Amino acid sequence: MMEIPADTVSCPVRPGRLLVCLGNPGARYAETRHNVGWQVASAVLARTAWNAAPWQPAQGQLFQRQAAGQGQEREELSFLLQPLTFMNASGSAVLEMVEQFSISPQELLVICDCLDLPLGALRLRRRGSSGGHHGLDSIIDALGTDDFPRLRVGIGRPEPGVCEVVDYVLSDWVSAEMAVLGATFALAAELTYLLREQGWQSAFSRLSLASADRNNANQKGEHDIGKV
Repeated sequence: MMEIPADTVSCPVRPGRLLVCLGNPGARYAETRHNVGWQVASAVLARTAWNAAPWQPAQGQLFQRQAAGQGQEREELSFLLQPLTFMNASGSAVLEMVEQFSISPQELLVICDCLDLPLGALRLRRRGSSGGHHGLDSIIDALGTDDFPRLRVGIGRPEPGVCEVVDYVLSDWVSAEMAVLGATFALAAELTYLLREQGWQSAFSRLSLASADRNNANQKGEHDIGKV
């Protein structure tokens, strides 16, 4: 999970010009597992100066900040989008953004939940299939490609027979889970800045270091699942 693809290191386009943080709108879904993208968005927005963008998409809430452009002295805008469509229709909000600002798919970073990763684990990929995630499916269909970066945040799976998957992802975090997710959200936010400002190599190195720290903690019996 931590190896760095050779073509990624030399890729001339850095992701993160547009962060797409997936979730469902409304208070009913705010603290659910499926809204982990919005929860990471809160951590990203808290790190530095973001402002509501003067132009707002019809189907999303948009923030912007000034960020150093790759290999340039000038400053350029970076964006953070929280689609206000429901998860399964996220692609229409993303398409509106990429057309408005001429953003390539490779300049995205889509942040979403992942059932197939343990709670608190992070997986960073340059491209790939949706893995059954309906929000990613919608974006792939809208853009006509799966060639865009994504950061998956592990939410784990329910124990067999406890509840249906759809009920699990749409249920709120329990207090024991929230107690360990702060470090996960903080690391995810840090990775978004590293990707945009320093590139893939720095982001993968940071994620590898965090993974090694977690493995060491587990070997010592500390089992801090929030330390990723």
